[in-house]
Amino acid sequence: MTTKASPVRALCGLAVFSIAIGCGPALAETAPPPKIDAADTAWMISATALVLMMTIPGLALFYCGMVRKKNVLATMAQSLLCAALCSVLWMVVGYTLAFGSEGTVIGNLDRLFLRGIEMETIHSAAKTIPEMLFMMYQMTFAIITVALVAGSVADRMRFSAFVWFAIFWMLIVYVPIAHWVWGGGFLMTAGVLDFAGGTVVHLNAGVAGLVAAYVVGNRYGYGNDNFSPYNLSLAVIGTGLLWVGWFGFNGGSALGAGSRAVFAIVATHLAAAVGALTWMAIEWWTRGKPSVLGMISGAVAGLGTITPASGFVLPWHALIIGLLAGSICYWACTWLKQKLNYDDSLDVFGIHGVGGALGTLLCGVFAVAALSDAPGTPGTAGLLEGNGGQVLIQLYGIAVTAVWSGVATFIILKVIELMVPLRVSQQTEIEGLDVTQHGEALQ
Repeated sequence: MTTKASPVRALCGLAVFSIAIGCGPALAETAPPPKIDAADTAWMISATALVLMMTIPGLALFYCGMVRKKNVLATMAQSLLCAALCSVLWMVVGYTLAFGSEGTVIGNLDRLFLRGIEMETIHSAAKTIPEMLFMMYQMTFAIITVALVAGSVADRMRFSAFVWFAIFWMLIVYVPIAHWVWGGGFLMTAGVLDFAGGTVVHLNAGVAGLVAAYVVGNRYGYGNDNFSPYNLSLAVIGTGLLWVGWFGFNGGSALGAGSRAVFAIVATHLAAAVGALTWMAIEWWTRGKPSVLGMISGAVAGLGTITPASGFVLPWHALIIGLLAGSICYWACTWLKQKLNYDDSLDVFGIHGVGGALGTLLCGVFAVAALSDAPGTPGTAGLLEGNGGQVLIQLYGIAVTAVWSGVATFIILKVIELMVPLRVSQQTEIEGLDVTQHGEALQ
């Protein structure tokens, strides 16, 4: 029996050995290659459209409704300029410097003029959508960030100076910070959490707005003349467009159509609602009447503050963040603004700057690891889950963003001042920017 079975055993052993050597690797479990997903792509196309809508017409209406009638068209023109100019700059060189590689400080020029991006090309940060779509989505963030800064110097900045400012500021300030936080730069490596732009967008624009307000100077008659908004109904419509568009801003930052996008949208909506209610309640208590301007300001404060944390926190966290946003941003736009004596026309610093910093810090407190879990990559917990060090990391991100934005903005404005005057003359400001800068006026 033993002698006759030996050839059989040998053949069986040889077969097993051949399978192990020749076919083993093919049978081993391997991660599937990245594949463009139709559902993720469809959602991100929608999110891209929503974020673009936030600038035109959202921010344009929000801003123009709060300035005087003689400056409505000039204010809208700044948002429109950003949508056009920043799109071209982003396509040519902004995208490649922000997301072209994972360098510590800046990207490379591999994607200059979007070269190398084909039908099936994907980016490492968004592996289920075409890279061209990822590029376009990030473009809309660059557009609205530059447009936000314009609100701080509304009513008095020369349009030609703003054109130069939009070019320099986007390339020198926005692009590097976007790379540091989202493109593989040193803040991302350090572990700074910013889901949708607390540092990159809101703190960045807010600090730049504060510096610009100081450098350009107060409006003629500030503190004495009546600066009542021309048409708050336009600002309310703009707020509604911003509120809905923010679902694409925060929900789209999940870069896919999944549960995390849903959690981000829910947190966004709740924070905006509580922010509006909080600002309304404080005004009602302190001034006797709840103003429409206060309600929309509170809503935008809640939206800006939840932005960095939206994809990391639970719904009840969003309620607390909205409450803090409404109260602290109200304080910044009233008491702090008076103490620092700056004329930030549309409270870019008080709402976006303070809100962005606050939300980035609170993200380090409330971050839930389970919401940011990915295959093979554990999520990041915040202070409430035992990771107190995340708060310090968030403070580091806030400090770096504020310093770079503040110093670079100051230098940019001073350089532009050598080229063209930053602001219009006193007589031009009295007449209004619509007629003097654009040759048009509302009837």
